[in-house]
Amino acid sequence: MRWRNAKTLVTGGASFIGSHLVDALLAREAIVRVVDNLSSGTLDNLRDHVESGRVELIRADLQDAGVADRAVEGIEVVFHLAADHGGRGYLELHQEACATNMVLDGLVFAACRRHDVEKVVYASSGCVYPNRLQRDPGEVVYLMEEMVGPPYDADHLYGWAKLMGEMRLRASCAESGLKAACCRYFTVYGDRGHENHALIAMIARAFVGQSPFIVWGSGEQIRNWTHVSDIVTGTLLAAEQIDDGTAVNLGTMERTRVIDAAREVLRYTGHRADIVLDPNMPSGPLNRVADHALATRLLGWQPKVPFIDGLHRTIDWYFSTKDRDVVASGLAARLIER
Repeated sequence: MRWRNAKTLVTGGASFIGSHLVDALLAREAIVRVVDNLSSGTLDNLRDHVESGRVELIRADLQDAGVADRAVEGIEVVFHLAADHGGRGYLELHQEACATNMVLDGLVFAACRRHDVEKVVYASSGCVYPNRLQRDPGEVVYLMEEMVGPPYDADHLYGWAKLMGEMRLRASCAESGLKAACCRYFTVYGDRGHENHALIAMIARAFVGQSPFIVWGSGEQIRNWTHVSDIVTGTLLAAEQIDDGTAVNLGTMERTRVIDAAREVLRYTGHRADIVLDPNMPSGPLNRVADHALATRLLGWQPKVPFIDGLHRTIDWYFSTKDRDVVASGLAARLIER
């Protein structure tokens, strides 16, 4: 696929991941349209592009009548990242809102078919994997794409909605000739990230000098934090090389305990505080790490940013761009809201 002058749409393009994808598409000289209701994204992420005329922004809700059709009209490739989502606290405490993603996805996919969009690239999630495989942090488990199957056991309603989105896209590929790819994102972090995700929450707590320093759960949860630059690279490769709706994991295979990430945040920032665990707060699966062998085989993709380097870069970004008083005054709400 040649990106120069390709007509692309990024739904949710003002969001954390979406705005980085927009940057990458513009760097490849694509024509970029964004549709976003700015419920979690921010115009600041796109302001320079919009003001320069390099990005066409439709500020609207895709669930409103006619918006999906208006957004996809004349588009060749749709990157569908828009969703009602957030970090662990949001996903577990706002299940009804996350369930609306099934409606949102259906509206976008149907509009793509009506307007003869050539390809849809769908932002899926590690939340589609069965909970039963992710319960023992002492077991070395890498989640492979074929592990998603009967009996399905997705992670809360957000995971079920993503699973249904994947299945609908594959059915559309088989029945209508639509081309599509599904990218399962794993624990994405980096600059422009939100405090409702664990790693940014830790950085924010250090930034405002929280003491004691709160960590949700037991601290033994295993994660594979994946830098947003690697996610964007994998998403573009999937757009270029997958047509049949195949889902691929985009995640590093580094296994990092939450407590160890918290300790590194404290060490690197120089913030001295006792860590206090809060097992009553949402903490997610105990053992979630991707196997990215399929992405390597199909796309030639491997993550380039080691976690420790990406963490330090993210801390540097946060500390250099945020206002302590502003963060401190709204942090409690931002941990569980969009």
